[in-house]
Amino acid sequence: PGSNPAAATRLRGGGGAGRGERGRAEGAGPCGGMPGLVVFGRRWAIGSDDFVLPGAFELSLRVLWWIGILVLYAVHKGQFNCPGGGLLHSYLLVLLVLLAAIICALSALVYVSMQGTISNPGPRKSLPKLLYTRLLLYLPEFIWAIVGAVWVSDSSLQCEKTVINAVLGTVIASWVIIIFTIIGVLIVFDPLGGKKTFYLTDGVNRNLESSQSGQLLFNVKNTATRVWEKRIRLMCCCIVQDDDHRVAFTSIAELFRNYFSDTDLVPSDIAAGLILLHQEQDKMESCPKEPEEVLCHSPSSLVTDGLDIELENAAHYMLFAAAAYGWPYYIYTNPFTALCKLNGDCCGSRPTDSDITGSDRHNFHFGSILKITGLQYRDFIHISFHNKIYEIPFFVALDHKKEAIVVAVRGTLSFEDILTDLSADCEDLTLEDVLENGFVHKGITQAANYIYQKLINDGILNQAFTIAPEYKLVIVGHSLGGGTASILAIMLRNSFPTLKCYAFSPPGGLLSKTLADYTKHFIVSVILGKDLVARLSMPNMEDLKRRIVRIVANCNRPKYQILLRGCWYEVFGGDPDNFPTELDGRNQDALTQPLLAEESLMVHRSPSYNALDGESHLHSPPQYPHLYLPGKIIHIVEESSSKRLCSSDIKYTASWSNETVFSSILISPKMITDHMPDVVLNALNSLSQEHGSCISCQTRELNTNVI
Repeated sequence: PGSNPAAATRLRGGGGAGRGERGRAEGAGPCGGMPGLVVFGRRWAIGSDDFVLPGAFELSLRVLWWIGILVLYAVHKGQFNCPGGGLLHSYLLVLLVLLAAIICALSALVYVSMQGTISNPGPRKSLPKLLYTRLLLYLPEFIWAIVGAVWVSDSSLQCEKTVINAVLGTVIASWVIIIFTIIGVLIVFDPLGGKKTFYLTDGVNRNLESSQSGQLLFNVKNTATRVWEKRIRLMCCCIVQDDDHRVAFTSIAELFRNYFSDTDLVPSDIAAGLILLHQEQDKMESCPKEPEEVLCHSPSSLVTDGLDIELENAAHYMLFAAAAYGWPYYIYTNPFTALCKLNGDCCGSRPTDSDITGSDRHNFHFGSILKITGLQYRDFIHISFHNKIYEIPFFVALDHKKEAIVVAVRGTLSFEDILTDLSADCEDLTLEDVLENGFVHKGITQAANYIYQKLINDGILNQAFTIAPEYKLVIVGHSLGGGTASILAIMLRNSFPTLKCYAFSPPGGLLSKTLADYTKHFIVSVILGKDLVARLSMPNMEDLKRRIVRIVANCNRPKYQILLRGCWYEVFGGDPDNFPTELDGRNQDALTQPLLAEESLMVHRSPSYNALDGESHLHSPPQYPHLYLPGKIIHIVEESSSKRLCSSDIKYTASWSNETVFSSILISPKMITDHMPDVVLNALNSLSQEHGSCISCQTRELNTNVI
């Protein structure tokens, strides 16, 4: 949102061509119904209602500061006869006047910023003038801070030490505030905020073929892509960049530019929208559910659909998926003993160079894999720690307990892995003898193809089946590893018809519908709770953006109230707030029509890109195809949690689910923690143990009845 090219080229008089009169009717004034603040002739990544909290904080500091200087001046009023005392007297008087002016400006700024709502900045139309006034006051403050610094550094002063220390503190405080203000300006600076606007009126012929409009369209898009590409390069400055990285940077920059190009929301608007969605979602969860959502599996019941068996298998193979993360996972789950155990045990079991690819300094990765899986060195066929974009680590091992050859793929653990995740373009997957070809996630497919080439061309699987010809092939992975394992399983299915794949928390935007249905025969996906990654796809992200725009545009409360109440709710809980909205009282037919505020917050791609296009974004066809989770889906849900003094007992239920349950992103504090591999493993172990104890109890009861 900070680099929103829509805002950079927004029409000053309204949300777009033909909407200027409606924007003025809403009281939007010069802001045109848009929340992005326009000052100094450019748009910034901050709203006119974002000055309430930081302004109130600075105001409280300034008031305390002014009172302290006033007390200091009153106490030492008759003691300015010392050398340099005249300058001190003048310094304190001017400082009192300057602070009083700043306090007045801040009070007005905070008051005006509290008015209106996110989508109705009309009551805040005077805020730019107040902001100019406040910024102008930085100039005398800066000059006076220099004067104070010179005064306190003069060794000829012989005034009271308390006064000198007070002035020194004042000088330091002034410099700190100035520095933080400069940092704040840099943070909210929008690189695209100064772009020229291409104006169109209703009477102008909208010729898409004109060289002027075409050149404008190209320049704005190209500039936005370059801005995102520079940001990505800066974030990945610590990795060696080659041609693959440059191609990925451009592709990801295009993706980000497309996603952020059609709203005028600033980051605080998105935060407010997420807070509102979370509270609305919590209220909806108390409503009656659909019958298929109510049906869930209880570990104490006998189930004939294979869920219990799959849960036990999943708990077993999740160990391998977690082990693929190596020492970071092992240290994370054993923070007090891991380093001692790895230092003491790992170095003696160093594999030969032919068994391992990539660096594993001090043997920490391999030693951690041994600890987590409980296997012996001789059970490993191949281990790869090689990690580049589209090339992720994996290992192949013999699992004698399940009589399986396990291929475990690592999840996201590096910048290269993040780039692979973000390469979310779709590409065709065409395989021989597979009728169910379709679209797949580009970056993950390339990672799967890399491992496929290693397994087949390097003869790794042939070596494994030579050692254990009667074993079956099982492919496992978590997160990025789960998605890669799923596509790898599709590639290997024809050669190994009996293979199984267990994908733990795989990304949601992975396979087209035909491929997802095809994989139900050999892939099992395991999703915990409200896991964000399992619901992460471009259509779901577009849906989330529209939901944020809708709920933000229709809320009648100021943003600072939403944020304060939301922070209290997230930290301390309580009942969800019932914010009044413009949706209240509207009939069902009206609910299907976008409000004016929505149109001003989300326009078709952006005012600049599509000022030539009169279509509404809310009714435009989807830009991205729908991609789904692989295979049959086991959804694990937290049923209850009994917290005690030193521990918490969490109980889970599991059920077979379908892909439609994951067609929307759920906002929750657990949306990230439900994705963590240790949490998924604990949930599976809990279900597996309850199932085992239940079967044991039923067996003993049956034997008693027979006797």
